[in-house]
This record gives sequence, C-alpha cells and structure tokens, in this order.
Amino acid sequence: MLELNPQPKPAPDLIKDSTEATFMADVVEASREVPVIVDFWAPWCGPCKTLGPMLEAAVQAAGGKVRMVKVNVDENQGIAGQLRVQSIPTVYAFWQGQPVDGFQGPVQGSEIKAFVERLSGMAGDGGLGEALEAAEQMLAEGAAADAAQTFAAILQEESGNAAAFGGLVRAQLAAGQLDQAEALLNAVPAEMDGKPEIDAARAQLELARQAEKAGPVAELRAEVEADPKNHQARFDLAQALHAAGDVEAAVDELLELFRRDRAWNDEAAKKQLFKIFDALKPQDPIALTGRRRLSSMIFA
Repeated sequence: MLELNPQPKPAPDLIKDSTEATFMADVVEASREVPVIVDFWAPWCGPCKTLGPMLEAAVQAAGGKVRMVKVNVDENQGIAGQLRVQSIPTVYAFWQGQPVDGFQGPVQGSEIKAFVERLSGMAGDGGLGEALEAAEQMLAEGAAADAAQTFAAILQEESGNAAAFGGLVRAQLAAGQLDQAEALLNAVPAEMDGKPEIDAARAQLELARQAEKAGPVAELRAEVEADPKNHQARFDLAQALHAAGDVEAAVDELLELFRRDRAWNDEAAKKQLFKIFDALKPQDPIALTGRRRLSSMIFA
C-alpha cells in the first residue's frame, strides 16, 4: 500500500540517537563543527512525545546549521547523571564542546524555533558570538556602559540580533535607566518580538518596576510570620526579596503561596514565578529547580 503524504525522514547525520559509548563523538566532538542539541527523553514521558518531534522539525528547517542527538535516559543513566538531568524532557545545547544553552519541561513552538535559530547563528557569525560573550562578561562585572556600547556595536553589524538587543536593554536596566530600557522594548522590531532574549529583557524590566515599589523585607516578613495565611503579605515579601537580590528566597515564598492557594489573585504566584524564570538564563539553577518544583505542584 502506498503511503499518502509520507513524513520526510531526517538525514542520519542530522538527527540521531546516542548512547554512553558514542556520546563524546556524537555531541562533544561534533559540537566543535556545528551546535548540537541534546534531547533527554524516555518512552514513558508524555511531554517528550510532543517536544521531540517539534525539535526535530526545527532542526530540519535549520538546514544543517544545527544537529540533534536524542538520549534515552532509561538506557543511558550515566550521561543523565553527569549532566544533572533530574526531570524530563530536558534539552541542552552544546557548542565547541561545552553546554551553552538549554531548557527543561515543555515549551511553546515559538520558543523552540527561537532556541534553534539562536544556536544556528553561533557558527560562522563573523565574530559576533565572541563580541556577545565579551559584552555579557562586561555586564556581569558591572561595566554596564561598556556592555551597552558593545551590544549597540553588534546591532550596527546585525540589526536583527535579538541577543544583542536584549543585552542592550539589560545593560540600561543595570545602569538604572528604566525609562530608556522601556522605550527600547516599546520599539522592538516585529521580527524580534517574542524571542526569548526579548522576553527575558521585558521580564527584567517588569521586575525592576516592581522593585521601585517594594516594601521593607523585615516588616513584610514579620507580617507573614504573624499571619501565614496573609497571601498578599507573602506576595509582597517575595517582591521585596527579589528587589533585594535574594532571588532564591523570592521563589521559595512564591512556591509556598502557590502551594497554599494556587488560584489566589488570578494565579498571581504562578505568573510572578514565570516572570522571574523568564528573566533568568535558561540554565540558571534557580530557574531549573524552581520550574521543576512548580511542575511537581501543578501535576501533583
């Protein structure tokens, strides 16, 4: 019987299964030539059955600029343990032998597309990748003005570089220039809007605006201790903790609020958690652990 509209099969060197014996060659060594996405999955994982095909389609659409390797965690527990894969689906991206990006849990198709596009641009980018790394390092070291200049220079070379645009916004936020950052985001080009780097910058701006109105941590903590059922006080405490730089404690308070009453104030705790997670880097331990804990509560 002829199959109508058969699905195209990926080229064997573009998407493949890997084992503990071949992981070094399939991923680490291969990533020195082209970025490699590693999809950790298992046959019993429902979300994996949706995420895997979406990733494969995006990789095929990239036309060889990125490859994909699938790792069954049940059959390759050693690899999963070494990379600290604690729940699935988990996705890592390798470039030049090192993990450079990743995410955990199911994500939307637009996020997958942006993830693959970002990786596709790493190879052969005319040195822009190195410039981005340098700018991020400047920002991490507190040199916001220098970072802003470097991000702006990258945008002059590649106006559609969402990572540089988001970096420029974050540099302005680090310099306390919230109005300028907001103006930039309001003028973001349509082709960039919705990309993870832009969403992250927008989340950071919203959190910075909240920080301007945050109350004193000590007073809010005392209110919560006096009345643990005071959900508004706990929510305000989480905002104050985040404003003070204690992101992990803020996440803990929001998770506790979600545990006590997930529907409170139109699911305000969950929305605030997602805002914090979006503002963090995908591989940030606080984001990874927080998402896992929230997912366990949602599906419990």
